[in-house]
Amino acid sequence: MTHPAAAPRIYLDNNATTRVADEALAAMWPLYTESYGNASSAHGFGAEAAAGIRAARKALAALIGAESEAEIIFTSGGTEANTTAIRAALAVQEGRREIVTSMVEHPAILQLCDALEKYEGVKVHRIPVDGEGRLEIDAYRAALSDRVAVVSLMWANNETGVLFPVEGLAELAHDFGALFHTDAVQAVGKTPVDVRAAGVDMLSLSAHKFHGPKGVGALYLKKNTPFQPLLRGGKQERGRRAGTENAPGITGAGKAAELAAARMAQDVARIAGLRDRLEAGILEAVPHVRVLGDRRDRLANTLCLAFDLVEGEGIVMKLDRAGIAASTGSACASGAVEPSHVIRAMGVPFTAAHGAVRLSLSRLTTEDEIARVLEILPSIVADLRALSPFWSDNGPNLPGLAPASLQEI
Repeated sequence: MTHPAAAPRIYLDNNATTRVADEALAAMWPLYTESYGNASSAHGFGAEAAAGIRAARKALAALIGAESEAEIIFTSGGTEANTTAIRAALAVQEGRREIVTSMVEHPAILQLCDALEKYEGVKVHRIPVDGEGRLEIDAYRAALSDRVAVVSLMWANNETGVLFPVEGLAELAHDFGALFHTDAVQAVGKTPVDVRAAGVDMLSLSAHKFHGPKGVGALYLKKNTPFQPLLRGGKQERGRRAGTENAPGITGAGKAAELAAARMAQDVARIAGLRDRLEAGILEAVPHVRVLGDRRDRLANTLCLAFDLVEGEGIVMKLDRAGIAASTGSACASGAVEPSHVIRAMGVPFTAAHGAVRLSLSRLTTEDEIARVLEILPSIVADLRALSPFWSDNGPNLPGLAPASLQEI
């Protein structure tokens, strides 16, 4: 007796990480098996490893529009790049002990700022966002002064995909003599990024967000920007980041950057089309669901939804059982699942905040996969709502609740 083959798994969690491109894997393999020398060594093995790093530095510089390859410092990932940028800015901006950031930054920024404030006496200004995840520009202007060492604002939000107007934000920071850093981990490789046009001083990126390997990132450091390294003890990266270079990983990151640059226009257009089809299909099939974030200025690959009166965690678990990978807009602490800091900062009504789900696509996402998700997701939401004492055949059943809190966006 034969059994039907299991349906192929569908991966819609690409803002968490992406599949490594075949071309990147192929570029990496020889540095594990043949050209495995230390890139700092003078012999041929080392020279071969160093050649891969040079090619990668060139590719990443081109991808983000850097003026010079020397402006690229390889790191272990976005978190190290973020920490390096902020600590360096504080070290070189004498007499300035304030940071401006937002309430929706990645924890790699927010937890560092919390620690700097608690243990080192740095003052942190956390700028709010509006209901669509857009930065409150007036509050940002009000926080700037000649006491600010660095502004650190993300290029694209990891949960909603909302894009901040980096170019204008950097200009305002420079008016007060502050350095400007952007965490562009979610942007690089997914949307056009030009550091010179944006006027940023520092930018963080991570290869595994655009089909490169994990454990490799980079910090863009604009030429002539004052700097102090975070890691000391070697001459690697022109003395700006000590430690033996991860030559295979860096080489893979370079190949992924080449692919992203070559395919950017076609990928963005196609992925946005799939995302829009997914969004429209869900909004048509599922009642009482809202799209979180600015629907105009966001990444092409990101769809963040909040389903009224259903737990996002339950949706994600049932999707996983159906072979579909997604993520929630929740954070688990002390055994309790709470809406993420991004959801809370946007003021999402409590009836929907716990029902946030993020679906993030990539160049590998297909039309058939989107059709399959649209076939499965509505019934999952309906089944979960049927278990809720606050849901009826006519929709939400919450006596005394103000109708505005259930209003669909």
